[in-house]
Amino acid sequence: CDYQDQLIAGFSKVCEKCKVTPGSVCAVFGLGAVGLAAVMGCKNAGASRIFAVDINEQKFEKAKVFGATDFLNPKAYNKPISEVLAEMTNGGVDFSLECVGNTEVMRTALESCVKGWGVSILVGYTDVDFSARPIQLISGKTWKGTLLGGKPAVVSDYMTGKIKLDDFITHKMDLEQTNDEKVLTFFPPYLTAFDAY
Repeated sequence: CDYQDQLIAGFSKVCEKCKVTPGSVCAVFGLGAVGLAAVMGCKNAGASRIFAVDINEQKFEKAKVFGATDFLNPKAYNKPISEVLAEMTNGGVDFSLECVGNTEVMRTALESCVKGWGVSILVGYTDVDFSARPIQLISGKTWKGTLLGGKPAVVSDYMTGKIKLDDFITHKMDLEQTNDEKVLTFFPPYLTAFDAY
């Protein structure tokens, strides 16, 4: 995986587009490499609470390493996860980042934001049409999209230790092994990136 692009997509979006503020409450939807980078960005920005949302609970342990404080599996609840988040945060999160590329999750991320000032960033990619209820925006929420980011800033943040690049590497293998299906089937479902040496 090209984890440089994943870091830029997740980590730098928190700083550039969301502008997460110290003490804020964030929710990151999807805990692949992009989502984990977003969690790390929220933590580095000073968020006091970071909800990691994914249907695969095996990803929660890795999300904790990057700074997540709360973990939610939408399938574990009998109501929408946006309602669960609203109850747990007294109205909703300040910032949400959708890192899946799923239109239903995009809507849910927006609905999870607090009325009046909540900001939802679409980081995951899809070219499928989607819609949301206008009241979500009329109530003062902001919905933004983002593409690419600042590579120089990511390099600088890595050099100063803000980015834990090594924590993204879950397995090391020879370059010849990367196309071997037998080897890849042993990787856990939360594989984020690997370094072929």
